[in-house]
Amino acid sequence: MTDQMKQQYINLGISEEVLSFGEQILADLRPRFDSIDETAEFNQLKVIAAMQKAKVSEACLLGTTGYGYGDIGRETLESVYAEIFKAEDALVRPQITCGTHALTLALMSNLRPGDELLSPVGKPYDTLEEVIGIRPSKGSLAEYGITYRQVDLLPDGSFDFEGIKAAIRPQTKLVTIQRSKGYATRRTLSVESIGELISFIKGIRSDIICMVDNCYGEFVQRIEPTQVGADLVVGSLIKNPGGGLAPIGGYLAGTKECIENAAYRLTSPGLGKEVGASLGALPSLYQGLFLAPTVTAAALKGAIFAANLYEKLGFEVRPNGLEDRYDIIQAIVLRKPEALIAFCKGIQGAAPVDGFVTPEPWDMPGYDAQVIMAAGAFVSGSSIELSADGPMKEPYAVYFQGGLTFPHAKLGMLKSLQEMKDAGLVEIP
Repeated sequence: MTDQMKQQYINLGISEEVLSFGEQILADLRPRFDSIDETAEFNQLKVIAAMQKAKVSEACLLGTTGYGYGDIGRETLESVYAEIFKAEDALVRPQITCGTHALTLALMSNLRPGDELLSPVGKPYDTLEEVIGIRPSKGSLAEYGITYRQVDLLPDGSFDFEGIKAAIRPQTKLVTIQRSKGYATRRTLSVESIGELISFIKGIRSDIICMVDNCYGEFVQRIEPTQVGADLVVGSLIKNPGGGLAPIGGYLAGTKECIENAAYRLTSPGLGKEVGASLGALPSLYQGLFLAPTVTAAALKGAIFAANLYEKLGFEVRPNGLEDRYDIIQAIVLRKPEALIAFCKGIQGAAPVDGFVTPEPWDMPGYDAQVIMAAGAFVSGSSIELSADGPMKEPYAVYFQGGLTFPHAKLGMLKSLQEMKDAGLVEIP
């Protein structure tokens, strides 16, 4: 590293000791980063091919207002998503406010009173507990007479196939598979393992809808869950597929029937996909998707750097520094509330927006404990941008994700370590 570059880091509050330690970690990661770049290149070509096949034109970027009848840009974008995911159809709308909304839409449109929802991978992400009715809430699936069962993963993180087989009943209509870990320290599921699970479930009852919560996993691998049997995949545009440019939105891709059901739920019976103005969002949705493979690769490199950095310091990290990656989230078990706060303070201090703000724990809607969140994002709440968060409860794990560029993700990690060091919570070996 040149003296000029070193001075840039020093100007941003990174000590020479922390910087030197980070460089030692990075030296061993370059070959792995090359492999990530190859996957990004593959996925970049896939996105371009899908856009060309759908004949994306300048007219697709103009958008509509009002009812949005005949919105060629909206319809073409959905064709692009369907092609990328190798699905029959897709629903991609700025009217979908977040990932939780997209998942709720998928569940409430494809389940009916008397049906049962099954999670074969344990408890879902916290914000879905009220959607399902695990924690009582107005408008939950439980209020509509939809029941829920779950089968936990085995202690080694593998699927409990016997338990899953026993849990499937005549009223089981939909199985929800959460790819990422959420606020848990379990392993993230690879597309291949998701395919194995779906094949097992379909072997018991082929009519069961298999839905995958794909949040944080898009473009990490070269295939998506719809290519291994998923009837429906769901995600947020302010995560991977939005490439940091999408200002809002979510997507669903899957079978025509599942997407049609979702469209009628999103708008109204009789209207479905035919309405929904795209307003001025289309250029950002298209360009964000175009950038998504390389942006996801940058975030993935940041997660791997984080794992190796903190593992070297003796912290438990999930995944560990050597494991294959299937999403962009890195969990680091800090064990102390003050460590969680210091880590998030460092991430916030690396932000280009609100970098002067100090994050504090707060009562965030949808969670059963206070949550601390660090994110100085160009798009509010965009977790493909550099961010970190975690619930203020045992084991005080922080969940780090994002980084539109690797240099930013690297800075965030060094700032988090600097805050931990300055607070006397860690020693550099």
